[in-house]
Amino acid sequence: MTEEEGMGGPDGPEMATVHLLRRVAVEFGLRQGEFATRNGMHPTDVRALVCLLDASRSGTPATAGWLGAQLGLNSAGTTALIDRLERLGHITRTRDARDRRRVLLAVDARMVERGQEFFGPPLARMADLLRTFDDREAAAVRRFLLEAHAALAER
Repeated sequence: MTEEEGMGGPDGPEMATVHLLRRVAVEFGLRQGEFATRNGMHPTDVRALVCLLDASRSGTPATAGWLGAQLGLNSAGTTALIDRLERLGHITRTRDARDRRRVLLAVDARMVERGQEFFGPPLARMADLLRTFDDREAAAVRRFLLEAHAALAER
């Protein structure tokens, strides 16, 4: 492992790890931008799709208000985003079966497939790497990432 990869440097190994996480985040952003361009979208559109996929995985009802809060958008910006994504066929809007006043958002299956084609190989590589970690190592990685997210999400 080089100094740049986390063994030291002027800021110490802790900051080297933080800087490495930032590099990963930048790389994710670049790939999201590439995916957006290939699919005629804005990078914010891709972030919206990621939020909707995460909501689906966690069982969170994804409403327009929820999505706007996740992305830091006002009501008009959220409406424009949702209208654009629906017009492109990337999301669906359906009435909530439990509360007919509420409209739920979901990523269209065709867009899920496109996302899997594009992001699947690098994500599978990361998952394969994690499978080589023992339980303690995997728990440490999860703990670091959860706390890193919490530190960035604080407003």
